[in-house]
Amino acid sequence: MEEKKRYQEIKELLLEYSHEYYVEDNPTVEDAVYDKYMQELLQIEKKHPDWVTNDSPSRRIGGEVLEGFTKVRHGKPMLSLANAFNKEDLLNFDRQIREKVGEDREYMCELKIDGLAISLTYENGQYKQGATRGDGTIGEDITENLRTIRSIPMKLKKPYSIEVRGEAFMPKNSFKKLNERREEEGHTLFANPRNAAAGSLRQLDTKIAAQRNLDIFLYAVSDFGEMGVKRHSDGLDMLHSLGLKTNKERRVCQTMDEVFAYIEEWTEKRTQLDYDIDGIVLKLNSLSEQREMGERIKTPRWSIAYKFPAEEVRTVLERIELNIGRTGVVTPTAILDPIFIAGTTVSRASLHNEDLIHERDIRIGDTVVIKKAGDIIPEVIRSLPEKRDGTQVTFHMPKECPACQSELVRLEDEVALRCINPKCPAQIKEGLIHFVSRNAMNIDGLGEKVVTQLFSHQFIKDVVDLYSLSKEKLLDLERMGEKSVTNLLDSIEKSKANSLERLLFGLGIRHVGAKAARTLAIQFDTLAALSKASKEELTEIPDIGDIMADSIVTYFSNDEVHELMDELKKAGVNMTYTGPKPAERAHEELVFSGKKVVLTGKLTRLTRNDAKALIENLGGDVAGSVSKKTDIVIAGEDAGTKRENAEKLGIPIWREDDLLNYLPDKVEKEIEGD
Repeated sequence: MEEKKRYQEIKELLLEYSHEYYVEDNPTVEDAVYDKYMQELLQIEKKHPDWVTNDSPSRRIGGEVLEGFTKVRHGKPMLSLANAFNKEDLLNFDRQIREKVGEDREYMCELKIDGLAISLTYENGQYKQGATRGDGTIGEDITENLRTIRSIPMKLKKPYSIEVRGEAFMPKNSFKKLNERREEEGHTLFANPRNAAAGSLRQLDTKIAAQRNLDIFLYAVSDFGEMGVKRHSDGLDMLHSLGLKTNKERRVCQTMDEVFAYIEEWTEKRTQLDYDIDGIVLKLNSLSEQREMGERIKTPRWSIAYKFPAEEVRTVLERIELNIGRTGVVTPTAILDPIFIAGTTVSRASLHNEDLIHERDIRIGDTVVIKKAGDIIPEVIRSLPEKRDGTQVTFHMPKECPACQSELVRLEDEVALRCINPKCPAQIKEGLIHFVSRNAMNIDGLGEKVVTQLFSHQFIKDVVDLYSLSKEKLLDLERMGEKSVTNLLDSIEKSKANSLERLLFGLGIRHVGAKAARTLAIQFDTLAALSKASKEELTEIPDIGDIMADSIVTYFSNDEVHELMDELKKAGVNMTYTGPKPAERAHEELVFSGKKVVLTGKLTRLTRNDAKALIENLGGDVAGSVSKKTDIVIAGEDAGTKRENAEKLGIPIWREDDLLNYLPDKVEKEIEGD
């Protein structure tokens, strides 16, 4: 049949053009030619839907809405890597290798891509399944979302049945465009390309994943030996010959001096790449020597990851701006000559307080050194006095609030200066931003820029005004279209049903964080009951001390607060605790009683807040970092250094499923969707 023959020709052409563009980076036709053939393919497939196969280029554009992600057991565990932070660590690794396999060893050095570890399964050369790493043994089935990554071939050039491992990532340019679009729409920005990639691959709407322009590098097969190769480097060459995308910046090194030269080269050149790397991976090149070295429970003995030190750059501190937080604290912020560091352009950095500025001798006009804590948060770590030319100016905090001109005060035992005017417009605006934030009322679409617009247009003066916003008003705002306005109003309406602890945290009572808000909500059940509590009643509650109790009593002694409560109630905002109650086991010790628990990695069935609440209900205390005092680490997908630290310290590591065993039946059913 002539039309079917034409269909097969177009399909093969598109697959070849896609490979040239996305894998070889060497397109042979213009985009317009590709688009023309794609449109012809889509027209034929619309006419003959029964001709469509899984390897059709049309499956790349997404559109399927998934019900959820099922679990996948890897044929062979996807191990994590032990870390090295300096030359000494690497030399120690090399010594252990030489002691086992001899002096005549060679290493494959590869860039460590900062993305999401995934596996691809092919049967007889056809793409069958894609999955996340998960806990190394069990991951999530993200087959359809991975299908939208154009550099993943749907058909290998030879009919191998293999499981390939690699790293999915978001190129820097795609990340920049995504955040620009999210900022325009008032959504929360992704912190870095890695988070954006992970979030994209966990979208239930595959069309969203397709729009994110992800990419991939493949770096291993679950068992290279099945492919008849003897060296890891030959295995990577074979992957490339099959049509799989590998990273070309790899190098075989015969000596540690060559390894160190490779590391030094890419430490300097990493910012020139269009994707983030956070280190260098060192692997024994001989597959037989890899088998001889063997594996630990979670990491191979034949490979190690060298992690880059925090990047430091120099720039000029042009001026210092003052920001007023929702509690009135005035924080100085450095405005910098924009500089590219650790994957993003930085133009602002916190200076914390005046004492720190003077302690580090930082002056306006100074050349300063910037680094990103954890490659995320920019910080001015020191000035370079030798670069001064006499034009630099010593900074002093003002005596009056820059927003309302009220006198700034320094409260006892505090370093920061504070504006104590309750009608300070800057504090009101920051309070609104806090109220709609993720851990408070979680109103999606109400980012800082949208709140600022609403406030400056005088559409909102306090949190109650959020619940009377109209479509007409919102459409008047810059960059707010019909769809984004509808979504925002739906999110505002949805927030009315939040459990009390979210509202309580959102109100911004001084010293009351998210954990204390939940404790208070469980204890008093309603906002009305809490508002009548005495200091004595409050301090009887565990973790509620004198300072917090005084703050709560003072807050509810204000008539304006009770007016606010009445107005929120009239607007339909829930004021009752609707979350899970603590387990009632007076006759037995709770499973986490007295234990310090650390959560790390991506949880798939619980939100981080729900997991935290469950642990606290069962008597545990959730900490943010791993130490010798930690009793249990609960590790989700892509758990990083916290899990590694736990392994080194011999701390028990649970999976998310282990935690779910302790869920109350009601909550378990809600999670399962019954």
